[in-house]
Amino acid sequence: MSTVADELLSLLDIEQLEVDLFRGIGSGGETSVRIFGGHVIAQALMAAYRTVPDRLCHSLHAYFIRPGDPKIPVIYQVDRARDGGSFTTRRVVAIQHGKQIFNMSASFHIDEEGWNHQHPMPDVGAPEQWPSRDELRETHVDKIPKKYRADFLRERPIELREVAPRDFFTPQVTDDRNQLWFRMEAAKGQGPMMQHCLLAYASDMNLLGSSLRPHGLTWFQGSVMSASLDHAMWFHAPIEFSDWHLYDLDAPWTGKARGFNRGAVYAADGTLVASVAQEGLVRPLKKG
Repeated sequence: MSTVADELLSLLDIEQLEVDLFRGIGSGGETSVRIFGGHVIAQALMAAYRTVPDRLCHSLHAYFIRPGDPKIPVIYQVDRARDGGSFTTRRVVAIQHGKQIFNMSASFHIDEEGWNHQHPMPDVGAPEQWPSRDELRETHVDKIPKKYRADFLRERPIELREVAPRDFFTPQVTDDRNQLWFRMEAAKGQGPMMQHCLLAYASDMNLLGSSLRPHGLTWFQGSVMSASLDHAMWFHAPIEFSDWHLYDLDAPWTGKARGFNRGAVYAADGTLVASVAQEGLVRPLKKG
């Protein structure tokens, strides 16, 4: 297991402090300036799971309230809203510096049979056909200020390959729909609850960027302030995140300094395993 993968699994092995009260590590993962959104989603989901031993999450709805501080732990308080015969509901509040930084409601469902259908997975070519995230970043490193290069190039736990990647600094105006392949090989052998948490972590990756594509923008140009505002996720089928999954993304609307983004996650065999929606801040930065 790689060091960064081991660190991510440790991040999700949250500590229980009291009944329904947990502590998660704030540092590590995707970013070092502030806590990555997927990091706090995944830890909050794990906190909820620690109080629901007998069924799996089918949906979660979350709000990002304040930026997370990676220098200190995050406290997660779980409210046992309902324990029903078929559904269980939890509310999780994440706290730092005495204030809420995030809250989430999650619903858990027993395994039931019913009618089935799904949209087909798009055909975008195998993951090996596209460059890795590390390869892409190596080609742009000379344009990154020296003080940020080590963080820009550091190893990350999720392996990611964008389909038809754009130039970081001079992107063309293009369609909002885009895809990437992702996985975490160290997820192999983990239980279904951890598989959900790892996918929840990864689901925040590249999602908000869909809003920028029709405007010829990326984060690297320094012309946009961005932040996730909320995040919703639905789990449809069993997940084995050590295998490649396709993330099919789009942004049907952007306006009023916000962008609305959607994602569908498919296993390599074409099974739709999860759906995602997120609204984010995409505020133009004023120069000078």
